Amino acid sequence: MLRLHRSRVQQLVSRRLYIVPHPPHNCPRRPPLPANFSVSRPHSTSMATPVASSSQPAQIPALENPHQEGTKKPKDKKAKDTGSAHPLELDPRPEYFDHRIKIFEKLKAEYDEWVKNQPRQEIAVTLPDGSQRKGTSWETSPMDIAREISKGLADRVVIAKVNGELWDLERPLEASCNLELLDFEHPEGKRVFWHSSAHVLGEAAERHYGCHLCIGPPTDDGFFYEMAIQDRPVVNSDYPALEKVADMAIKEKQKFERLVVPKETLLEMFGYNKYKKYIIETKIPDGTSTTVYRCGPMVDLCVGPHIPHTGRIKAFMVTKNSASYFLGDANNDSLQRVYGISFPDKKQLTEYKKFLEEAAKRDHRKIGKEQELFFFNDLSPGSCFFLPHGTRIYNTLVELMRSEYFKRGYQEVISPNMYNSKLWETSGHWQNYKDDMFTLDVEKEKWALKPMNCPGHCLIFDSRDRSYKELPIRMAEFGIIHRNEASGALTGLTRVRRFVQDDTHVFCMPSQIEDEIAALFDFMQHIYGLFGFEFHLELSTRPENYLGTIETWDAAEDQLKKALEKFYPGKWEINPGDGAFYGPKIDITIRDALRRAFQCATIQLDFQLPERFNLKYRSADEAAAADAGKPPPRPVIIHRAILGSLERFIAIITEHFAGKWPFWLSPRQVLVVPVAVPYREYASEVADKLSKLGLYVDVDNGENTLPKKIRNGEIAQYNFILVVGQDELDSRSVNVRNRDDVGTKARTETLPLDVIAEKLLALKTSRSLHNKLQ
Repeated sequence: MLRLHRSRVQQLVSRRLYIVPHPPHNCPRRPPLPANFSVSRPHSTSMATPVASSSQPAQIPALENPHQEGTKKPKDKKAKDTGSAHPLELDPRPEYFDHRIKIFEKLKAEYDEWVKNQPRQEIAVTLPDGSQRKGTSWETSPMDIAREISKGLADRVVIAKVNGELWDLERPLEASCNLELLDFEHPEGKRVFWHSSAHVLGEAAERHYGCHLCIGPPTDDGFFYEMAIQDRPVVNSDYPALEKVADMAIKEKQKFERLVVPKETLLEMFGYNKYKKYIIETKIPDGTSTTVYRCGPMVDLCVGPHIPHTGRIKAFMVTKNSASYFLGDANNDSLQRVYGISFPDKKQLTEYKKFLEEAAKRDHRKIGKEQELFFFNDLSPGSCFFLPHGTRIYNTLVELMRSEYFKRGYQEVISPNMYNSKLWETSGHWQNYKDDMFTLDVEKEKWALKPMNCPGHCLIFDSRDRSYKELPIRMAEFGIIHRNEASGALTGLTRVRRFVQDDTHVFCMPSQIEDEIAALFDFMQHIYGLFGFEFHLELSTRPENYLGTIETWDAAEDQLKKALEKFYPGKWEINPGDGAFYGPKIDITIRDALRRAFQCATIQLDFQLPERFNLKYRSADEAAAADAGKPPPRPVIIHRAILGSLERFIAIITEHFAGKWPFWLSPRQVLVVPVAVPYREYASEVADKLSKLGLYVDVDNGENTLPKKIRNGEIAQYNFILVVGQDELDSRSVNVRNRDDVGTKARTETLPLDVIAEKLLALKTSRSLHNKLQ
């Protein structure tokens, strides 16, 4: 199994440092297969139909699907599982099991003999605290060192790091080294644990389905394995059988055995599996080797490393399944993907299920439907229909950013949605991003909907001569963007095809970069503080498909490093190879109320687009520079987004607040309820007065009883319910019920109408997180 690149987002518990913003004063690419490569597709019935959009909570399947603990145990392994019409294991088992094991055992015996003949010498193993342990090369393993320290550590540790490189715990050390021992709570330890669990899932799938495995990486919240099955679909009634076979493998405490294998032998070992063969042929250079790992009957192509044995997994659950494409390319074969989660302690699985239950309650698609905020329709997959109340939230976010733009010297622009392909060729997007763009033919030429705003902003900058006196130009746009996401990847508001970003491009002189980034950090801290978000920063560096020279990239990365170290010393990390193709970037990850992490903001330094668009400005010494034959200077572009996609940010804050919106952001701020028919007119008068102040106010003049009306208002998450009757009419006042004063049934505070209007307006203006009148 080839391990995929580490994701930026760690969604479960990790030990990253998150920065808490100062609160505001008012509140506490995918490679195509060769043309001749073909694997017969599974029958159409074996594939789940890719869902373009869904209002169903994403976490529900893991809670509602059948699992092993809910089924009766079969009397023997050949018996049919109670939840499936198929045997627990294939009998006879697939021929490739014995084929792989035969080759593996032969090579393993040769390797063990080679290790046996390596010269032994004393080595020093240095631990993180500076202490040293003695060992013997080719004999002492990291696990031996862990056992020397304590049995508890040896039982708890998941993986080792030798001189900064992840290393199997049972793999002998080869020389003196620095050693770290990582447990499950360490982000890298968690990924290794889930990587090993993916192998267990792969073994269970091979034993149950006889499938051909493709890839099976760890993810941010567990792991998955993709597979090709010729004669049946994966259905949720298979989950207990998969969990049972996985449990059998776990109880056997199957060792993870590592072996380096030449490319030619790998092609022989995996000759039965066209997917593995393609990966070997395209990813491993001729004449070289890579590693495979064995656990039980399974041998898989994999760089590792892994936990010592399968018995370290104490809790294992299949969570869901879906359709996918080989290598993520819709032109390739359809596959089936099975997801899982695992832990080194059964209590952690129990806690995880509780987390899923809470996450399901907060799911933005569920709340969006209940509060009538938005919906999706398969006639326009991945494009959100915002309903009136959802539009209120949307517009409030835009107004927030616009108010800050005015204070911070930004200029808002509007650029076209569609451009000729020549623009994208100039920017480099056509070469690097074409597959993710919506293209169309117009008058025999290629055009595309814009997937980002930056090339259009370059045209605006270049629309006339520019002077250094104008810089920096902070160009902002709430532009509509389209990206051609695969239909199966579309997920509510978090993964869409049509969206809007709070996009800004700062055109500045190199000497202004540090001040501009400082201002962006301040802007970001202010905005995230309004929502109560903590955040984490990463510097994403040069990717493989970069544009420009390495020298330019090194200079850009160095400037961002200096800015990070100046403002957040020791509080940021490097994310190697994940920069944009035109420049390095600072990615900002926020954490919500459930401690989940999401990447929203980004600050990207770009020296490439000014070069490609020939952008320039007149310098202070323009005449002297011209006499000396120097070309006009080019601006630097700083790409900036704070909310990121408004659609995705709305999904995040919906779940963060669980639909209980702060007053300033709430689409339902006030509900006025008359106690009886004679007071309907006064209720309407109160609502009219408050509405004219710019508040979202509704009146319930329906036929329900007073308790029913109040209860309906509470369920709808109105921030305040104002009850009016004879006393309120006589005194020109209202009886105030606060949404967050849970369980208050008695008569509450009565305030004059002018006073409540003033207090509500002040609360809205304050943008406080607390639903409290001052």
